[in-house]
Amino acid sequence: MKRYFPPSELLIEPNGAVYHLGVKPEQLADRVILVGDPNRVPKVAAYFDTTECDISAREFRTITGTYKGKRITVVGTGIGCDNIDIVVNELDALANIDFATRYEKDTFRQLQMVRIGTCGGLQEYCPTGSFICSVKSVGFDGLLNFYAGRNDVCDLEFEEAFKQHLNWSPLLCAPYTIPADKELVERIAQDNMVRGVTIACGGFFGPQGRQLRVPLAFPKQNELIESFEYKGQRITNFEMESSALAGLAALMGHKAVTVCLVIANRLAKKATMDYNEKMRELILTVLDRI
Repeated sequence: MKRYFPPSELLIEPNGAVYHLGVKPEQLADRVILVGDPNRVPKVAAYFDTTECDISAREFRTITGTYKGKRITVVGTGIGCDNIDIVVNELDALANIDFATRYEKDTFRQLQMVRIGTCGGLQEYCPTGSFICSVKSVGFDGLLNFYAGRNDVCDLEFEEAFKQHLNWSPLLCAPYTIPADKELVERIAQDNMVRGVTIACGGFFGPQGRQLRVPLAFPKQNELIESFEYKGQRITNFEMESSALAGLAALMGHKAVTVCLVIANRLAKKATMDYNEKMRELILTVLDRI
């Protein structure tokens, strides 16, 4: 029996667009690039050969077009796993719910989603200017814990080892470890990206071990993270969206992976703000491989 989604659960605008993104079902491509900064959306779309639509709604911006014969949608999600929860659920709804009847479609439509972002490196082999493909993500945000099936898609042994190593505090959200789609990792990373384990944090400062005027509750957190190793895997970088993207995609049956440009190495205490050319290289790499 097909599921029905009432107006209180799926909000649709009078013009037929999904509530937050402002996008209509026919405006979504199967290949989706996600960027945190809405201003990066036109930078990606600048390489499109054709453009179908350019939609701005709240902090979200969406452009759909074609690149070398491939139809692609690029979405600016804003920062954080809470925004990813909105974006991925609405993208899935656009693909797999009939907006006219509010019933689930008979045929499942799978999306391929690649997030392009920036991050902070946590190992010596992740210097500024390098690319990291998140083979796994550790979510500090707790988002996936609100969804049924979470344990079926997560690496529970990795999670337990990680919690023990950090002596995880009960005051914090339970971390979850979610693998990215293997086929998409191989296709996007190939042989010129570090394949790493990424921590997606619920903030930029305290959750990532940055201290300005307020002291940290767990000042040794980053030292423990940098020294953690499980079956040859180490934590390579911090960012703020990869876990929610990989987790929701896995639960929904989509393909997803995050690739980031390292703009700060926390171990070396170095950072660069002059990264436009490297970001251009990463964007073109993803466009060619998605």
